[in-house]
Amino acid sequence: MIHGYVVYQKSMIHYSCGAIIVITIKVFLSGILLYYIEIKTFFGMKERIIQTVLDGMRAFLTNSQLELLKDMTRKALSECEITPKGTEEERRNKENAELLGAFISSKKVEGCSDKTIHYYKSSIEKLIATVKKNVCNITTNDIRYYLAEQQEQRELSKITIDNLRRIYSSFFSWLEDEDYITKSPVRRIHKVRTDALVKEVLTDENIEVLRDSCQEIRDIAMIDLLLSTGMRVGELVKINREDIDFQERQCVVFGKGNKEREVYFNARTKIHLQKYLEQRTDTNPALFVSLYNPHTRLTISGVEVRLRQLGKKVNLNKVHPHKFRRTLATMAIDKGMPIEQVQKMLGHVKIDTTLHYAMVNQTNVKIAHRKFLN
Repeated sequence: MIHGYVVYQKSMIHYSCGAIIVITIKVFLSGILLYYIEIKTFFGMKERIIQTVLDGMRAFLTNSQLELLKDMTRKALSECEITPKGTEEERRNKENAELLGAFISSKKVEGCSDKTIHYYKSSIEKLIATVKKNVCNITTNDIRYYLAEQQEQRELSKITIDNLRRIYSSFFSWLEDEDYITKSPVRRIHKVRTDALVKEVLTDENIEVLRDSCQEIRDIAMIDLLLSTGMRVGELVKINREDIDFQERQCVVFGKGNKEREVYFNARTKIHLQKYLEQRTDTNPALFVSLYNPHTRLTISGVEVRLRQLGKKVNLNKVHPHKFRRTLATMAIDKGMPIEQVQKMLGHVKIDTTLHYAMVNQTNVKIAHRKFLN
């Protein structure tokens, strides 16, 4: 026999200006919950306000005047909806979370990486938590004050502040495009001027010293692959053994936004990669794994830490995967490779990014000047 029953619960949450009645209804069939609903309704707030007004005016009005005031106040409040202050804050937070969630979903559809998505989400959440407004009501000054405060209190660099500005610009431009706001408040916040720093690249001597310091064939193969392809460290750690085409000296990598591209390596890299794979005894499909059991796939942080250790060993500061990428771009341009081909090799969408990576050798500028202009 099938048994069904209904559970009805009623509770009250008290506030200074009234209370919320919470009614819960659950429908069960043979012990299984089939239906659940929770109803919240505000009770007594308007009457509490009316009573407060009457108490304040009792010393100045007659009983008939108080009755008239009571009727007029009740009539005026009948067209209003009154909620507790805490509930209004909850509603604002909910609306902000829904809009942020929709924006983040749009970024996922655009193909942004998980790392980018997390950076966007956390940066916008911190702004909202500090300003404490509905995002549709945030002003230009709110964002200016927030950025200035972040720069002063957390001592953030100009580059980081401009990155935050670009994130907020993207978010509020999306709100504008989706008709949640009429105009983005970030429009009047201009790009932060940053100092043009010349970033270091590795010299030929640096590279040879690093290679000589390696006691593991894995590390030599990793350095050679980074330097000869210019791939990102995030691309490096995703490569599997089967992705390597030794005959053509190339492999397929998946870059930002999961975009696929071919990269090419030199003969030296081929030899060291083959030696490394030949001495492997594990079955992990990953191209680069940890040195000891259980031989797990190397992570981005694992590669960064290892290169930093190798650098410190030979007194080379700030040795990181990106420096190999920048070094390759600089070498390619110095040797005359067209910038468009360098752009393709590095997997850049915009050529401006490639120009930022490549530090043209000043000596080569002098030689080129004499060649073309003298």
